Amino acid sequence: MRTPLIAANWKMHMTIAPAVRLIEEVKAALGARSGVEVVICPPATALSAAGHALAGTPFLLGGQTMHWEPKGAYTGEVSGPMLVDVGCRFVIVGHSERRLYFGETDDAVGRKVRAAIECGLTPIVCVGERLEERQAGRTDAVITSQVRAALQEVPAGALQRLVVAYEPVWAIGTGQTATGAEANRVAGVIRRTLAGPGKDAAAAVRILYGGSVKPENIREFLEQPEIDGALVGGASLDVQAFAAIVRAAERRAPG
Repeated sequence: MRTPLIAANWKMHMTIAPAVRLIEEVKAALGARSGVEVVICPPATALSAAGHALAGTPFLLGGQTMHWEPKGAYTGEVSGPMLVDVGCRFVIVGHSERRLYFGETDDAVGRKVRAAIECGLTPIVCVGERLEERQAGRTDAVITSQVRAALQEVPAGALQRLVVAYEPVWAIGTGQTATGAEANRVAGVIRRTLAGPGKDAAAAVRILYGGSVKPENIREFLEQPEIDGALVGGASLDVQAFAAIVRAAERRAPG
């Protein structure tokens, strides 16, 4: 079975002192975890301090985005090697907010996925349809296209390094969620698309659900066979809520 993964996306919240305080509270609430991976993705300015706070714990550090070039004249950007340098093991790529507000294209996502893998990061690749696309019956086509674009520059044999997060755009920060059954169906579409380049590797790829995930609905998603965890936004800023989500995933863990 695939090890469950819970990733906290703090988005543009938390300066350094509150970020460290929140990490200390999460550590106290959860203690040593077994059977579930937990990734904390603070804003870039807090990454170094967060990395120090997480050192020696089972919790892992992740970035919220990255550039596809390792260095260069890209004012304001953060490269993969920079993320690695502060202790990151994961990076979120292609989040819908990056696509919507910053013009991130499918082509850019594909480049970032390759760059992440090349510098040793595990990319959490976000895919999801907008409300009008769902209403037009285009969910599967949109998801398939986004997954294929993310794979376009993935080196042979590296597919198993991916994590994919299905985040329907209409559910992010709205309080709305897909049903567990529908999220599982779309996760199946993702896995079948991944199976194109390598069936065995596709079976090992973890697929997360994201979009207004909270303690009240996490079990509905975790009990689905194709869903291996969650990418958590707002609830990750609430210690007790996030701890409850992680504990639910721990109960799903193999063994």
